[in-house]
Amino acid sequence: MTTGLEKIAAKARSEPKLQFTSLAHHIDAGRLWQNLCHVPRYTAPGSDAQTVDDVKQDFAAWSATTLGALHNKGYRPPPVTRVYIPKPGKREKRPLGVPCVGDRVLQRSVADVLSAIYEQDFLPCSFGGRPDVGAHHALATLNEVIAGRRVSWVYEADLQNFFGSLDHGWLLRFVQHRVGDPRIVSLIQRWLKAGVLEDEIITPSVEGVPQGGSVSVVLSNLYLHYVLDLWFERIVKPRLQGEAYLVRYIDDFVVCFEHRADAQRFEQVLVKRLAKFALALEPSKTRLVAFGRFAERDSRRKGKRLETFTFLGFTHYCTRNQKGNFKVGWKTDKFRLHRSLAKLHQQLQITRHEPLKDQARQINQILRGHYAYYGIGGNLASLQRVHENVMRYWRKMLSSRSQKGKVRWEVFKRILATYPLQRPKLYVPYSRLKQYVVL
Repeated sequence: MTTGLEKIAAKARSEPKLQFTSLAHHIDAGRLWQNLCHVPRYTAPGSDAQTVDDVKQDFAAWSATTLGALHNKGYRPPPVTRVYIPKPGKREKRPLGVPCVGDRVLQRSVADVLSAIYEQDFLPCSFGGRPDVGAHHALATLNEVIAGRRVSWVYEADLQNFFGSLDHGWLLRFVQHRVGDPRIVSLIQRWLKAGVLEDEIITPSVEGVPQGGSVSVVLSNLYLHYVLDLWFERIVKPRLQGEAYLVRYIDDFVVCFEHRADAQRFEQVLVKRLAKFALALEPSKTRLVAFGRFAERDSRRKGKRLETFTFLGFTHYCTRNQKGNFKVGWKTDKFRLHRSLAKLHQQLQITRHEPLKDQARQINQILRGHYAYYGIGGNLASLQRVHENVMRYWRKMLSSRSQKGKVRWEVFKRILATYPLQRPKLYVPYSRLKQYVVL
């Protein structure tokens, strides 16, 4: 964070109700260039067909024009190109917005300024789309809450078409609580109304924010900060009989309760609260389950088995450590596991005729990414399953390169000795888990 943004952050922290009326001057050519250099070189171009190299080559003229339009409130964002990516385990596809490279750079710059303000306002229960508080922090915090607090019920929830349902009127009202610079407010409003380009037809945007833009993540977090986080902390918790804790990762959230009656009351008022702001729960991903050390103790007495729940790609279940004490167990969700294996199998099918060195490099690149996310304490068995599956499938693909080219295990072991596959690794072991807790 630069000196200018540090001053904004300090001011926002010391004066929680201050409205900033002059922010646009923090977006200059230096910030634009810095954010342009962070955009991957081969990122997909938007509706204007400009690549990263094109924008860099013409940066001086482009930045002068863009900054001039920003300060004169004359910037007209190009429409966002809509593409569709597959949803894991479903036939339907998820819409994704691809902004133009130049517009993406300006969005990142504005997001930097907004984050300097709102990072001082966001509550500890909010994770995702924020610096230094990612999925592992959310999982570690949830583990600490369930294992160390009086929790017997867990309410897992997901919002239906969240990014496509945000109400523009409410969102601008939330922004203006802290941002009073008309240039920034006008720019955000135009981004919301920029429209979507699909099949060479521009469709106006009347609600929602396009997934894919940097500023969309900040705005979505801001929306739920006012709709859910503050409401839960200031209105809901004081009215409950027992303890309650919220952990939210963008639009996925889990609420832990001590008493079932509190959870049921919360579920009833939550539906009304979300409806007021044009949001709704996804029924297939929303449910209340008995969970925690007290629920596990009662279920053992009755000879029953507790249900599990899924959050951030991990299936959470109740178990015991070697000393016999309660702990939360994690394993990779089966749908995420199948998706990862399908991706690896597809890669092996495509590259099986390439040199072994290149194949091993590409496989290990995917494996490292998988281990980096799912390599959390207690999930080693799932990582080993992926490693063993990939090893067997690689041998199968090498054997299919010709009709007489079956690779025996003795030969394959020599290949692995020369081009070894990445071994499973826990990036967040239990010994380091408390370092990720945010309470």
